[in-house]
Amino acid sequence: MANIQEIFGSKVFNEEVWAQKLPKPVYKSLKMTIDEGQPISKEVANAVAHAMKEWAIEQGCTHYTHWFQPMTGITAEKHDSFINIGKDGKAILEFSGKELIKGEPDASSFPSGGIRATFEARGYTAWDPTSYAFAKDGTLYIPTAFCSYTGEVLDKKTPLLRSMERLSDEAVKVLHLLGKTDVKKVATTVGAEQEYFLVDKEQYEKRKDLIFAGRTLFGAKAPKGQELEDHYFGTIKPRIAKFMAEVDEELWKLGVFAKTKHNEVAPAQHELAPIFATANLAVDQNQLTMIILKQVAERHGLVCLLHEKPFAGINGSGKHNNWSISTNTGENLLSPGKKPYENVQFLLFLAAVLKAVDDYQDLLRLAVASAGNDHRLGANEAPPAIISAFIGAELGAVVESIINETDFVSEGRKTFELGAAVLPEFRKDTTDRNRTSPFAFTGNKFEFRMLGSALNIACPNIMLNTTVAESLAQFAAKLEGADDVIKAAKAIIKEELTAHQRIIFNGNNYAAEWVTEAESRGLLNMRTSPEAFVCYTADKNVALFEKHKIFTKEELAAREEILLENYNKSLNIEALTMLDMAKKDILPAVFSYIGKITKTTAAVKALGDNINVDTQLSLIETFSKLLACLSKKIDTLDAALVDAAQYEDDSKALANFYVSTIIPAMGELRAVADELEINTAAKYWPMPSYGDLLFRI
Repeated sequence: MANIQEIFGSKVFNEEVWAQKLPKPVYKSLKMTIDEGQPISKEVANAVAHAMKEWAIEQGCTHYTHWFQPMTGITAEKHDSFINIGKDGKAILEFSGKELIKGEPDASSFPSGGIRATFEARGYTAWDPTSYAFAKDGTLYIPTAFCSYTGEVLDKKTPLLRSMERLSDEAVKVLHLLGKTDVKKVATTVGAEQEYFLVDKEQYEKRKDLIFAGRTLFGAKAPKGQELEDHYFGTIKPRIAKFMAEVDEELWKLGVFAKTKHNEVAPAQHELAPIFATANLAVDQNQLTMIILKQVAERHGLVCLLHEKPFAGINGSGKHNNWSISTNTGENLLSPGKKPYENVQFLLFLAAVLKAVDDYQDLLRLAVASAGNDHRLGANEAPPAIISAFIGAELGAVVESIINETDFVSEGRKTFELGAAVLPEFRKDTTDRNRTSPFAFTGNKFEFRMLGSALNIACPNIMLNTTVAESLAQFAAKLEGADDVIKAAKAIIKEELTAHQRIIFNGNNYAAEWVTEAESRGLLNMRTSPEAFVCYTADKNVALFEKHKIFTKEELAAREEILLENYNKSLNIEALTMLDMAKKDILPAVFSYIGKITKTTAAVKALGDNINVDTQLSLIETFSKLLACLSKKIDTLDAALVDAAQYEDDSKALANFYVSTIIPAMGELRAVADELEINTAAKYWPMPSYGDLLFRI
């Protein structure tokens, strides 16, 4: 194992490298760009580009790429070499400030929601100096934003950066009004826990559904699943441990603070969690983490599955987004302190977050919506599709006392005494955790738990940053005209906590009773993604994003269209894959098995009329009925896909048709196929079973 301190960040063009490679004036100018948003001059850009190239060559790089995050949800890269032609015709290595600052990928081939026509190809990438460049696989990766030729935003990074700036502006304004005039900047910080499955590559390659759809579309339950909870935090198998060790090392080289690794609840499921970083860097690093997980898995003869629900009947994979707000002076604005009931600043920011979550429930639900995540939300493993916030017993009591104007008496932090002299005493946290809550306060941050494993975390953080910025803007407007700011702040806290008390729920979000109670509170329950997608263009949301200059109305409409198209295409691929597997793999396999039984039955019967073959005949009859049913379900799904063509020019109608017709047809086809798997001899079944995939690594 390499020395962690030696390898950490060794592949990153970070501040330590800047100090070594850049002239002091250039280093100072670059720092001011990052810290204060000052523009970069041509001279500074050229100096940084030269130093970046020299460092990259030392790292073994021959190429550079503007690494960006289009609306596909994954990253994109076009590689250019440093090579150029010198005056003598020989090869020289060059990299200019112009090449660093601006790139030009094809913008017509990425999803644009109609913003760009196919023949309008030009787009631009712009260097993001707030996210470090890094060396990987012989290429210098330069994190960038991505926009169209006409200036529309086509990526996830640009609106994230805008939202971070808006939250900072409004938070600083509020803090100055509260007397904290030394605060110059506020940053949102994020730590994204990443869940994933590992399956054997040889088994994976025998499953068309995993290859094309990322999840199993057929598969009977194995005799054992997760019911014994013996995989969770269990001993890590040697093969997986080697994989995890290499993942850690690769991430550490890239400056990712990979901190925690363990087995998750479902068999073959695992989790990796980093230490938090600023939101922009956290988004980049989570994208890198998913890439590294997949690449390293290949080297170990494994495949990493990042789908939200790769296996039916066991837990799917989520990604918990731990979100907080900190000042440039080192203060966490969501830290309650020892006496949260007296901490006006904390309570004001808590009220801002709760107000944002309540006012914009639809945007938070929208931020995690996808075809894959619809299988997971509310499936007794993840929060339901209803947004609510858990704040714990002590804060809950504080809120109650503020709303009701009653005295609050803190019980303080208790000490655990475990009854054995050899065990140390330790202090108990003031509140428990709630793993069923979609948005849970966990001490000095909120954990947004609804994200699916494959999701780019930029969108949820754009929503959180923008909506909280709006809350703070409203608070600042009220505080600015107040004679007594603290008194006014307390009045705002009481008013907002009272108005948004309905969003607080400290109970069991999995309980059926909560659905009824949430409805009585007036909370939204958007069970499917198409219900959520259309919230992008709701009047109040358009007004919000235009006010804070995050998106234009046209950009919001484009994002809505992109999500609907992706949803429809994903389900179309799944349905076509099911039909292909059912017709070409399952039907022939079962016919072969019936043929074998029929042949055996005839041979046995030929031995004498007195030999009983009722069992064989009953089995043949069972299979005949199941095959007839399977054939009918295939025809039904086939016909549904034909009918879907009538909606090809209306993505909303098509998405609703998938929800109402095609998804149920897929479920019915699967049910029959899974029954056939249960009854068919293993040697005849054409694909690895759940038992093979989940337990044979």
